[in-house]
Amino acid sequence: MSSRIDIMLAAARDRLTRLPAAAVPAALRRGAVLVDIRPQAQRDREGEVPGALVVERNVLEWRCDPTSDARLPQAVDDDVEWVVLCSQGYTSSLAAAALQGLGLHRATDVVGGYQALAAEGVLAQLTSSG
Repeated sequence: MSSRIDIMLAAARDRLTRLPAAAVPAALRRGAVLVDIRPQAQRDREGEVPGALVVERNVLEWRCDPTSDARLPQAVDDDVEWVVLCSQGYTSSLAAAALQGLGLHRATDVVGGYQALAAEGVLAQLTSSG
C-alpha cells in the first residue's frame, strides 16, 4: 500500500512533462526560467546552480504568479516555462504541480533535481554557457 504522500507525488507527476537533466540547457536557451527552491543550507552544502533564480519553496507561488504583487519580473504571464529544481526531484514535482494549479501550465521540474544535474555534468555546461 502506498503512502498518501507517494500518491500525491504520483498525481503531481502525472500532470507534468518532466525534464531530464540533460534537457535543461536547451530549455534555458528557449527561454525557460530555472528556479532553485532548495533552502540556503542545502545550496551551501551541495552548490549553486549557474543561471538559476533562487526562490525558496515557501514563497514560490507568490513569486511566480503574474497576478501577485510579490511576483518576480520574469512572471509576465501564464505562458512562462518555469523549471523547478530541488535536490533530488521530489519537492520540485509538488511545487511545479502547485504552479500549474495557479494556471502556469508550462511549469515542470527536473527529474533527479540538482543531484542529476551534478551527476550528468550539466552544471559544467550551465557554467560555460552562462
